Amino acid sequence: MILPVVKLGTLALKTACKPIANRLKKDAGLHPRFRQLIINIAQANHRFTTTMQRRIYGHATDVAIRPLNEEKAVQAAADLLGELFVFTVAGAAIIFEVQRSSRSEARKEEQRKQELEVFVYL
Repeated sequence: MILPVVKLGTLALKTACKPIANRLKKDAGLHPRFRQLIINIAQANHRFTTTMQRRIYGHATDVAIRPLNEEKAVQAAADLLGELFVFTVAGAAIIFEVQRSSRSEARKEEQRKQELEVFVYL
C-alpha cells in the first residue's frame, strides 16, 4: 500500500518541479545583479567544460577560450539553474525516502528484538 503512494508522491513532486524550474529559467535574467552573477557562472562553466573537452580530445589547453555572448550566457545559466533545482529536489526526495526506510527498518528490528526477549524469558 505504501509503495504506490510513494511512487505517486514522487511523480507529483517531479511534475511540480518542472514549472518552477521553467519559471526560474524565465525570470533568471531580469534582475540586473542576478543577471550579472549568472552570466559570470555561465562563463566559468563554459571555460571549465571547454578546457575539459580539449583535455579529453588531446588538444592544447593553454589557448584563449572565447567567452559566450551575453544572451547565450544567460540562457546557459538559466538552463543550469533549472536543472540544478530539479536535481536538488529529486536528491532531497531520495534522501527523505532513504531516511524513512531506515527508520522503518529500525522499528522492525526493535520489534524483533523485543519478541526474542519475550521468548528468552519464557
